[in-house]
Amino acid sequence: MQCFEDSPVLDQLDREAFKFKHKLMGHPALSLENLQRVIPSLPQERVMYSKALLQKGDDFEATFKQRPADRTIEQTIESIRVSDGYVMVQGPEVDPSFAPLHRELLADVQTLMRRRGVGTEAIDPQLYLFIASPNAVTPFHIDRYSTFLMQFRGSKEVTVFPQWDERVVPSVSREAYVAYANSRLSWSPEADALGTKFEFAPGEAIHIPFVAGHHVRNGGDDVSISMSIIFNTAQSMAWRRALSFNHASRRVMGRFGIAPSPVGRNPLRDSAKAQIWDAVAKVKSARR
Repeated sequence: MQCFEDSPVLDQLDREAFKFKHKLMGHPALSLENLQRVIPSLPQERVMYSKALLQKGDDFEATFKQRPADRTIEQTIESIRVSDGYVMVQGPEVDPSFAPLHRELLADVQTLMRRRGVGTEAIDPQLYLFIASPNAVTPFHIDRYSTFLMQFRGSKEVTVFPQWDERVVPSVSREAYVAYANSRLSWSPEADALGTKFEFAPGEAIHIPFVAGHHVRNGGDDVSISMSIIFNTAQSMAWRRALSFNHASRRVMGRFGIAPSPVGRNPLRDSAKAQIWDAVAKVKSARR
């Protein structure tokens, strides 16, 4: 393992959230100086930022669809120590300083996938980079992929919720989110008791399973710099297809007063839904 410290807990990939150690502290690509050079040079669509602190219940995806009109990305990074700001960079590996890091992380991820028996090659793997002011919040959301998040500067409290818990994210909302039909999830402060809180410091990493709800609060001591590698496995892609099947079938089944069974409870049933969704997609493709 080049980037992760090996541990038996890593074999819980996509079963539960867990914390472990990474080996990337001091990596030159993640210095603030290199980030100040790289980020403004990236294509605009890869760099999203906000000039205000967010709240747990905000729509995470919608927040970054509009850029602040009165602050450039350079100004946001330069002032992030002393003013509210949140920067999210998609795919920094297009810059040569990040490309080797991406390859090394991907090799570790695929080693873990083979150990878990969920495929040999990660699907659509990419890096995400996060730079945020002290006390910044990443709102509650779920992801359509699996995540390893690594901390490099500052501290965080990361709260992760059980992957398929209906009390946190109802099936209908999870299905619509994965099908890209809706990006906003309802948030209830009472649900916080259902999550596991991880104190997160430089040199530590956390695994967030596919579609596991989570939110993050940065510590007040320093700017936070963290980076994730996101990816799908053969298993999570099957879950995605099963969730899309449920979303599409709800309207038809609702006419008869029934609803599809939730994904994540019965592997055989989930597999059948994924196969049906594959077949439907192939028929649609053949008709074009």
